[in-house]
Amino acid sequence: MPLFENIEEFENVTPALQWAIFIVAALIAIVAVISLGVSVWLAIKYVTYNRTKNSAQISGGDAARKILDANGLQHIKVSTFGSMVFGNSYSHYFKKVRIRRLTAKKTSITSLAIGAEKASLAVLDKERDPDMLTRVRLTPLIYFGPLAFIPIVLVGIVIDIILFSFTGIATLVATLLGLGFYVVSFVMSVKVLKTEVKAQNKAIEIMKSQNMATGKELDMMKELYKIYNIQYINDIILEFLQIILRVLEIIAKMQQSSANND
Repeated sequence: MPLFENIEEFENVTPALQWAIFIVAALIAIVAVISLGVSVWLAIKYVTYNRTKNSAQISGGDAARKILDANGLQHIKVSTFGSMVFGNSYSHYFKKVRIRRLTAKKTSITSLAIGAEKASLAVLDKERDPDMLTRVRLTPLIYFGPLAFIPIVLVGIVIDIILFSFTGIATLVATLLGLGFYVVSFVMSVKVLKTEVKAQNKAIEIMKSQNMATGKELDMMKELYKIYNIQYINDIILEFLQIILRVLEIIAKMQQSSANND
């Protein structure tokens, strides 16, 4: 929902703030379009490489299992039942590598790349990689931050109405608190990308050392990883711009309330 529903509500907001809101909103639209283009590019490469069989004839699920076993991680399960909810992921808490159903059983380049990379996250976890340790400890905040924003604000509004006759004090405090969670989530998103890149490099290293893929196939997987990372970076930028827009909206609302009180 937009902060101001008609032009009259903009009258008491300073021109500089109006321009800032407009510019950030425009940047969000531009990044969203770019993100859509990258998503299409990724989808094309994903499907293309998912139709290209790897020379080792090994599926994504088997690749993950092989890498895990070779690194003493027999207790980590490989699951193909999280396709709709979790997708491709590694869970420290559930001791599980999840591979999408569409690729887990395939002996394709895509499947091999995904299975190896997610298993490599478990290897980083075992090696107590510092970035991976931070990611594991703060994983709940990564997902909780964006989801918590609206509920926290709604609680603030309710408290405002009941205890403060809707002066806006509780709403503002709740909004800033929700924004704090949002910022933490953003910071952790950067940490997630760093661990993903480390896992990708380790996966390439492992597959090369164990002759699980040819040089050409490794190049294909590097390209796939690169597009994944570009998409993730776009998502981070989009999230950052949304944080800025929320801050500007809070400031604008405060200006509007102050003008109305005067």
